[in-house]
Amino acid sequence: MQRFSRLTLGVLIALIVIVLSMLLRWWQGPIVLVQEVTAAPLVQSVVVAGRVTADTRVQVSSEVLGIVQQRWVHEGEQVQKGQPLLTLGAAEFTAQVRQLEVALAELTMRTQPQALADLEQARTELAQAQREANRRAELLELGVIPPESYEQAKQLEHLARLNVSRAEVQAQAVAAGGTVQQTLEQQLAAAQALLAKTQITAPVDGLLLTRHVDVGDVAQPGQVLLTLAAAGPIEVRADIDERNLRYLALGQAATVIADAYPEQPFSAVVSYIAPVIDATRGTVEVRLALEQPLEFLRQDMTVSVTIEVSRRDNALVIPNEALYSSQSVWVVRHGKLQQQTIRVGVRGLTHSEVTQGLQQGEQVVINTPFTATEGLRVRAQVVD
Repeated sequence: MQRFSRLTLGVLIALIVIVLSMLLRWWQGPIVLVQEVTAAPLVQSVVVAGRVTADTRVQVSSEVLGIVQQRWVHEGEQVQKGQPLLTLGAAEFTAQVRQLEVALAELTMRTQPQALADLEQARTELAQAQREANRRAELLELGVIPPESYEQAKQLEHLARLNVSRAEVQAQAVAAGGTVQQTLEQQLAAAQALLAKTQITAPVDGLLLTRHVDVGDVAQPGQVLLTLAAAGPIEVRADIDERNLRYLALGQAATVIADAYPEQPFSAVVSYIAPVIDATRGTVEVRLALEQPLEFLRQDMTVSVTIEVSRRDNALVIPNEALYSSQSVWVVRHGKLQQQTIRVGVRGLTHSEVTQGLQQGEQVVINTPFTATEGLRVRAQVVD
């Protein structure tokens, strides 16, 4: 009976301890994870995907219609300005040039001498007609011939004079430097220009990126046949959400990592910020200049860009998950929850700067309870 009483008493004591412990924990409140406000350097960055590209890309097209007869280069080859890239069929243009060259030769060798000879002949005939008219005028005064005979002579003189005028105009037109020669020379120059355009050459020094036609294909005027990356420095281009535009500035430093070479990050500098927003995507184009050329980079290579937009060497920082809203956090003071209004400065990837509202060493809640209320008793558990 005594042993039973002792056992009962022990159980009762244990139950009382458990109940008191539970009541104590209930009174102390739930456990919340907290971190202390610390002073640390902080960097605010904008991270975005981008691509490696040449500063200038040139699309090579044809100005004439023709069939590709010869391809002189392949993708990935370096080309020099003026170097042949493609040759188009030129039979029609060659024939036009030859025809005009023959016409010019005939003009100088046959037409011009013949025009001068015709002019001389017309002048001779005019002189003869004038002498005959004068002779008949004398005979008419003597009454030897009728007036009709004199009128016929004057008519022949008039016709001879017209022939001289026509011969002079013709000789002037076909003379060296005349309108006929000028017209033929202009037509020949135009035909030669068209013939030259059947030889597609590199407009600049650069790297051949893409080729859109091959031998046997028809090249249409204005059709892009080849794409060149102009020689010179390459750059990184990225489309950044317009919400980050206020953080961007020329000259900001960036770290770039190529997806193909993640172990070889390299530096770049913001060199261009587009003056307009892409309305369809809500982005702004940003270009970054490389500090030094890198052999492993390729055109259109995908890269990850981290632009440093702000830095604090010694800032009061809290983890981003502690932000209850953009301007408030929950803190534990004297074992109770309090909502504190703060002002946030630089925002980093994991931490943000607090410029007003908190002191170093204060505890901010990083897993705010769903039922958090002002003055709620809690047990703070500090995490690193």
